[in-house]
Amino acid sequence: MGKYSKEDIIRMVKESDVEFIRMQFTDIFGQLKNVAITASQIEKAVNNQIMIDGSSIEGFVRINESDQYLYPDLDSYTLLPWRPQQGRVARLICDVYNPDGTPFVGDPRSVLKRVLKRAADMGYSFNVGPECEFFLFQTDENGRPTTTTSDEAGYFDLGPLDHGESTRREICLALEQMGFEIEASHHEVAQGQHEIDFKYAEALTAADNIMTFKLAVKTIAQKNGLHATFMPKPVFGINGSGMHTNMSLFKDGKNVFADPDGKLGLSKEAYAFIAGLLEHVRAMTAITNPLVNSYKRLVPGYEAPCYLAWSASNRSALIRIPAARGQATRVELRCPDPSCNPYLSLAVCLAAGLDGIERGLTPPEEITDNIFAMDREEREAKGIASLPGNLNEAIKAMRADKLICDTLGSHVVGQYVAGKKKEWDAYRTYVSDWEIDRYLVIY
Repeated sequence: MGKYSKEDIIRMVKESDVEFIRMQFTDIFGQLKNVAITASQIEKAVNNQIMIDGSSIEGFVRINESDQYLYPDLDSYTLLPWRPQQGRVARLICDVYNPDGTPFVGDPRSVLKRVLKRAADMGYSFNVGPECEFFLFQTDENGRPTTTTSDEAGYFDLGPLDHGESTRREICLALEQMGFEIEASHHEVAQGQHEIDFKYAEALTAADNIMTFKLAVKTIAQKNGLHATFMPKPVFGINGSGMHTNMSLFKDGKNVFADPDGKLGLSKEAYAFIAGLLEHVRAMTAITNPLVNSYKRLVPGYEAPCYLAWSASNRSALIRIPAARGQATRVELRCPDPSCNPYLSLAVCLAAGLDGIERGLTPPEEITDNIFAMDREEREAKGIASLPGNLNEAIKAMRADKLICDTLGSHVVGQYVAGKKKEWDAYRTYVSDWEIDRYLVIY
């Protein structure tokens, strides 16, 4: 049962003095879009009558089939606390539908829903807890972002070293007003880097929350004269930003990854889920780490995992099992970064894990040693492979993996690959400052 009906939404818009409603949706590259309507149009909105031009959205449809409709998820209704208290602004997160009333195959939310249905048919619900990192940078005299921060703090430091402390606190309070349960917030390793963790949720809600989180962080930072970025590696020589993704499967209210009698307290389903992730993670990386810049984070030396291994305690492994057991047992995939489309990222994670369970896969032995300290020969001796080294390798791996392609669907794969190949070619042919500095004089 949903918490809101159409009548509830109409009543709340009127009672809360809402003047604008943002009808939000996400394109396949993870960019949040919206159509703003006035309160007079709310009845049309809740009856799925708000239309968009899909041909104007990258990766959606061609111009001769452009009409699409926004179907709001009524339970996603909330006020935007950073907007004025008079003439308020609310939002509804929407699914994208075709004119014939069928879900649009290129809608990322629809992709995740399809995999969640498959899990439900197997008796599972899928819970996700993301750990989103970001940087806060100063802006110049024209309000443009820089990569400069006056912040001198490190991991878990506090003010006055942590110059972003007040903005981070303001973000947490705004998110709580929107219904988030904030579990922790702290300064991260690099100067200007922060993390805010919110409580796990069912996967679709978790993906919605990630999109809302990124909007709130950017909006409140801008209000405070700062620029927030979820770019994975904005500064050379320091840690990049990740989005460690904690996952668990439940059946009949019980965590199926937990087995008090199993080795390390894990069930055979947990091991099979881990094995499925390792089987498909190279192909998944094009989705979980979608930018050219993503692969400048996935290098040894900066705490980002780049080797295919799992461990119950080793943070150098790609997959970690946090210490909590029982109902809190979970699998943490450490490679995703916050630039990813969360709907597509969670869809491929779940599909890979379910594939491991269905096929009864077994993971390799746990790696307890520090993989970062191993040389290439030591890793090869232990059978430890690497993630793709760049976006082009990741795209090739994705196209070669039938399960990942089938999960995304031919429309998303075709549009996604075309967009990413264009991005890679632009990067590959660009003459950078590094090249000018290194080669212009000596050659």
